[in-house]
Amino acid sequence: MLLGALEAGGTKMVMGLADSEGRILKQEACPTRLPEETLGDILAFFEGEKIDALGIATFGPVDLRPDSPTYGNITNSPKLAWRNFPLYARLKEALGVPCAIDTDVNGAVLAEAELGAGEGLKNCVYFTVGTGIGGGVLSGGQLVHGLIHPEWGHVIMNRHPEDPLQRGVCPYHEHCVEGYACGPAMQARWAMPAQELPDDHRGWALEAHYLAQLCVDAMMTVSPERIILGGGVMHHEALYPMVRKAVTGMLGGYLASPALNDMDSYIVAPRLYPDSGLVGAALLAKQALGR
Repeated sequence: MLLGALEAGGTKMVMGLADSEGRILKQEACPTRLPEETLGDILAFFEGEKIDALGIATFGPVDLRPDSPTYGNITNSPKLAWRNFPLYARLKEALGVPCAIDTDVNGAVLAEAELGAGEGLKNCVYFTVGTGIGGGVLSGGQLVHGLIHPEWGHVIMNRHPEDPLQRGVCPYHEHCVEGYACGPAMQARWAMPAQELPDDHRGWALEAHYLAQLCVDAMMTVSPERIILGGGVMHHEALYPMVRKAVTGMLGGYLASPALNDMDSYIVAPRLYPDSGLVGAALLAKQALGR
């Protein structure tokens, strides 16, 4: 069995081939350009490869309602050229194999739960913190969808009283977590990218404050057995203990579970990063075959 995988990101596309266990055998990346140009790059990678199915883990928002005539279309994306682009339909037609599509973060949580930092667990959350913020949820062993799909980046936050930003950078919401804690928010707040902030800069404590609120919201709503934090901003590894400490403080001793006695094992880094989304896409391809 040869599985095709596509992690479709707003900045770049990563195409891959995987075996039946989701192990990546080959991968290649290309920039995300205009839809038709990018589609050509994707299909060029798969040309001549006899894949049995394709899994797509994509940026969103994306229509994931199976009964929708626009199933698999990119919808209200800030990337205007991609709005309403039928990504799923075009790839399925061109490749002629079974296909499955989900969000990039749902792909990541699927991969981490099966093969990575959440291995063996049926209830996990994966948050990515980078240019944007998104989250994927595995609940009872199933990826969570619904009206559309979870939009964790746009959960409303309490603004920190000492935050120099009076409102977040999100064009849709004044006070969502993406608007306050994504990479561009840190750039706007401190006039330098996150990776250039000194280790002792107060910006990291502020970042931990917002990410801790996000984690607590997840704990109180979907009750994950583990929270996995990935993405470019989390390359600053000192954030992990800061987030754990802030979460403990915000909980105020309310939730009682042995798992929370060891926060180092409860809020963790992804084990498969930077390939979590690509591995997830391969596992989606496997699901498309009913396996």
